[in-house]
Amino acid sequence: MDLRAILMGFGFAFMWSSAFTSARIIVASAPPMGALALRFAISGIIAVALARMLGQSWHLTRSQWRATIIFGICQNALYLGLNFIAMQWIEASLAAIIASTMPLLVAFAGWAFLGDRLRPMGYIGLLMGVAGVILIMGARLSGGVDIWGIALCAIGAVSLAVATLSLRGASGGGNFLMVVGLQMLVGSAVLTVPALALETFTVDWSIQLIAAFAYTTLIPGLAATLVWFHLVERIGAIRAATFHFLNPFLGVSIAAVLLSESLRSADMIGALIIAAGILAVQLSKAPAVNNSK
Repeated sequence: MDLRAILMGFGFAFMWSSAFTSARIIVASAPPMGALALRFAISGIIAVALARMLGQSWHLTRSQWRATIIFGICQNALYLGLNFIAMQWIEASLAAIIASTMPLLVAFAGWAFLGDRLRPMGYIGLLMGVAGVILIMGARLSGGVDIWGIALCAIGAVSLAVATLSLRGASGGGNFLMVVGLQMLVGSAVLTVPALALETFTVDWSIQLIAAFAYTTLIPGLAATLVWFHLVERIGAIRAATFHFLNPFLGVSIAAVLLSESLRSADMIGALIIAAGILAVQLSKAPAVNNSK
């Protein structure tokens, strides 16, 4: 793996992990679904406009449209929507840890439902991930964390896993930027309906809110997605996915630095166990090296 790919991987992991902290700032001052719908609308329009400037077409294949709609609903509307709602009651660090289990859920779903085979290291990684989650949840539940918020994040993580599996047909044909933009517009459209029906558009404006909204729109929303697609194109999906093992630690660390959330020993130990489990699962998927000449 070359230096550029490593830097791209670390950059993606940092941007992805930082999204929980910026989201926590946003939902403290604005309605979560309305803010997220607006974020997706802006990001989607920018992405589609850039894609058109680059000559990409919105005339996708049927499989691309199907995967784009599924991804837009499952990741953008359900996963991020549920996380934004949940972070009204739970800390950004906990939401980041729960979301970081997504690669483990994808690996389990592939093994259980799609016929994927894991090496022994992969099964060990899945068990490590479960152990890390149990450790963190046990400590948090004893401390009185909001159960409803945890449930929303857990449903969101499953939705993200479904969205990730749908990507198998979504990014082909050289239209990846267009696909990203259309996915965001789908998410915006789906979230707008409950936002208008259930939320009151009351915003406590501040410099922090504006900065957090701009950041989450442009960096985790657009830049991280583009870096991810380029990283996958450069080194492949399996090797790129190993960078997800950084997310639990980074999510907790960024929230501690910017939001002054407490660094619990159980959280850090559990996050490291989950990270190790993710790494083990991803390494178990790597093709065996052929040393024959």
